[in-house]
Amino acid sequence: MLPALVVKTWRDDRRAIIGWSAGIAAFTTLYTAFYPQFQGAAELKNDALPPDMLEFLGIQDMTSAVGYLQATIYSLIGPLLVIMAAITLTMRTIARPEEDGGMELLLANPLTRKAFAAQRLAAAATAVTAITAVPWLLVAVLAPATGMNVPQSNIAATNAGLILLVWCYAGVAFLVGAWTGRRAPVLVVTGTLAVATYLANAVSGLLDGGDWLKWLSPFHYFIGTDPLRTGWHPAHLTLLAAVAVATATAGIRVFDRRDIAV
Repeated sequence: MLPALVVKTWRDDRRAIIGWSAGIAAFTTLYTAFYPQFQGAAELKNDALPPDMLEFLGIQDMTSAVGYLQATIYSLIGPLLVIMAAITLTMRTIARPEEDGGMELLLANPLTRKAFAAQRLAAAATAVTAITAVPWLLVAVLAPATGMNVPQSNIAATNAGLILLVWCYAGVAFLVGAWTGRRAPVLVVTGTLAVATYLANAVSGLLDGGDWLKWLSPFHYFIGTDPLRTGWHPAHLTLLAAVAVATATAGIRVFDRRDIAV
């Protein structure tokens, strides 16, 4: 049986979960289904963009199915959407109830602080995983239907990386929320980190001597290996998972030791 606090958290967040899932589903369906119409103009659009712009966006080409999916779903807008969803939901675990004055009621559950934080995080992580799996399911179904010759294994590898990428930033959001008990720092710190690390990966190939920047970015470990073409890269996925676990564990420890505003 699932812990009551996990179920309560899902119930309280159900509108946000459904809303984010529906929005991301619409985004993924729109762009994936548009591929047959895009093919005719793909070469012209690819030639119209400067090579540096294509590299900045993480796009090898826009004429192939892999290049199209990477350009539309996995390079910028798609990851940032699911990261925003993760930040929003993770912010609700500790920062929102503490700031709104509802933490006292939640802490009335017969749980240790560590168990409380772990269950709230587990509920958010499950919801975030479900939301991030929406592009996986839709691309797996729509890609063959629209003539995209992309192996299902590579689609799975790419979306597994996307889930772990999102977990990294969710872990940071949880840590900041557990540390401060305020929503604003969660949004500012995690949002700034997401944008900064994306830019670090994007500009690393454009700057002389800047190649080292990509190794600081979770985006490189997600998409830098071009998993839609090359498939699974366990070492990179393991590193993303390790960052997520480390930040989540640190958040639980911080919450356990901090004075809580109730």
